[in-house]
Amino acid sequence: MSESAKVATPPLDPEKFQDRNLTAAGEPRAEVAMQELRTLWFNTGTLCNLTCTNCYIESSPTNDRLVYLTAAEVAGYLDEIARDRLATREVGFTGGEPFMNPDLVAMLEDVLGRGFKALVLTNAMRPMMKCADALLDLQDRYGDDLVIRVSVDHYTELLHQLERGPRSWQPTIDGLTWLSRNGFHLRVAGRMLWNESEADMRKGFGRLFAAHKIRIDASDPVGLLLLPEMDETIDVPEITERCWGILDVDPDDMMCATSRMVVKHKGQDHPAVMPCTLLPYDQNFQLGRTLADSFGPVKLNHPHCSRFCVLGGGTCSNAD
Repeated sequence: MSESAKVATPPLDPEKFQDRNLTAAGEPRAEVAMQELRTLWFNTGTLCNLTCTNCYIESSPTNDRLVYLTAAEVAGYLDEIARDRLATREVGFTGGEPFMNPDLVAMLEDVLGRGFKALVLTNAMRPMMKCADALLDLQDRYGDDLVIRVSVDHYTELLHQLERGPRSWQPTIDGLTWLSRNGFHLRVAGRMLWNESEADMRKGFGRLFAAHKIRIDASDPVGLLLLPEMDETIDVPEITERCWGILDVDPDDMMCATSRMVVKHKGQDHPAVMPCTLLPYDQNFQLGRTLADSFGPVKLNHPHCSRFCVLGGGTCSNAD
């Protein structure tokens, strides 16, 4: 398989996703009401040790459009959860590469100490391994409440590095192997970037896990999460109110029905709450400064809402 095996898709119609309330065809745009806050995400900052070809958030060693959150800022939102007795069970950390944020270990200590499950999305490379001793300590004290999910875009070195760059494969495999060997509650996230069936992807990852003695069942959709592709420049249908019935999709199953993400935009002196992990920059989706401010309905006025969530059935949470 090569890069040319990716599915060719026409560019996005410029008339789409322009009006918050109406589609380009003039139909009422679908929206999702908040049910309860089960998962709260923190984007720890967009700086990353890699520059991936198809990173939806364009993380890189120089992208600081989302600056580092501090442990104190995270604590403020955890206090709000406690004060308002919200139903939050899981707190996720994404980036960028979360382990590049110098406060991440303190954030994890706070989250786990308050009784939440903590989920960290990482490439398992050098930034994570520099925190190895701290992670072992957290794992010893909190066990399976600390979940580490490693991004492995494909089960082959060639295609993984096509996305993540040269010399990105072996450090990730080494980190993944270390996590497995030390008994961490471990997950892997792959991407459906190529014209390859889910069954074949799972078989390929199964071979990879077996070869490196990684304790993950590749047939388990939680253990191995295969994410739909996200590219807001290629065409996708807009989701109307009628689509819920046509597609037999429940709006309550969408990420924004049960999750929010906290980010800190460069130049702002306070964090902001966004509806989900997929829309970190779009000011049209900035819902307020507090969790309480963010609980209104979310209009599905972005290609990611359609491709990833409604049509792709994707989710960033790994709650189990």
